[in-house]
Amino acid sequence: MTDQGRIDGRTKLIGLTATPIGHSLSPAMHNMSFRELGLNYVYMAFEVDNKQLEDVVTGFRALNLRGFNVSMPNKTKILPLLDELTDGARFAGAVNTVLNDNGKLIGYNTDGIGYFRSLKENHIDVKGKKITLLGAGGAATAIAIQAALEGVKEISIFNRDDEYFNRAENNTVIINEKMEGDCIANVYRLEDKKTLKEEIAASDILTNATGVGMKPLEGQALVPDPSWLRPELIVSDVVYIPRKTKLLEMAETVGCQAINGLGMMLWQGAAAFELWTGQEMPVEYVKNQMF
Repeated sequence: MTDQGRIDGRTKLIGLTATPIGHSLSPAMHNMSFRELGLNYVYMAFEVDNKQLEDVVTGFRALNLRGFNVSMPNKTKILPLLDELTDGARFAGAVNTVLNDNGKLIGYNTDGIGYFRSLKENHIDVKGKKITLLGAGGAATAIAIQAALEGVKEISIFNRDDEYFNRAENNTVIINEKMEGDCIANVYRLEDKKTLKEEIAASDILTNATGVGMKPLEGQALVPDPSWLRPELIVSDVVYIPRKTKLLEMAETVGCQAINGLGMMLWQGAAAFELWTGQEMPVEYVKNQMF
């Protein structure tokens, strides 16, 4: 931004495409970082679903945006619309950050990195641990792939028997057969409640990486009863609005360490910020201002 914090003829535009979008903290996080560092950028949110995505990306390219974030439900649908993917994005099959490099749109994925950095900030070491992961969309896939890279011993992926179940199966093939390391990945249908309960009982960490818990599914949880949880289980959620989902409320009543999606949002955003600007996000400043 300019010294007066106003947009001028040289301001670079960064965007966010998602729906719903009104809850997003990303515009506040990035814009306060631009102001704090004296950078002439502005970050704006755009309500975009899969049907509009291709037209929007074409428009962003024509307008020469410096880059943009991609959130639900567009993280996988955007892949064929980009010119290049990093290895991380290609492995995950999902993009959450796009950089315009002199007209070439390059897709990155910083979600998994942000998620595990958030756990680290909460003094959680995942190496050698078992995770039950709910979901197989863009964020869930990034977490699954990064879990293997972080040294997780075993990951059990649950998803509804819908269009994303094939993605869940593919994630297990990638982890078991194509990635280095000793991580073992399993896949189950979310409708199989008996197995879900057993896998949660055998896990160190339970992660909800679906939109269940946020609007329009606020007040809902994929775990039907607090009795499925135990105090030593770590329960995390990628949802950050509301800051305490029904799942996290259940976890707290049992005595679990409960972690919402704010940390993941912050650290994935910090990685994107550096890609666009070449500078590190003032993370401590953002924490103090927002959280």
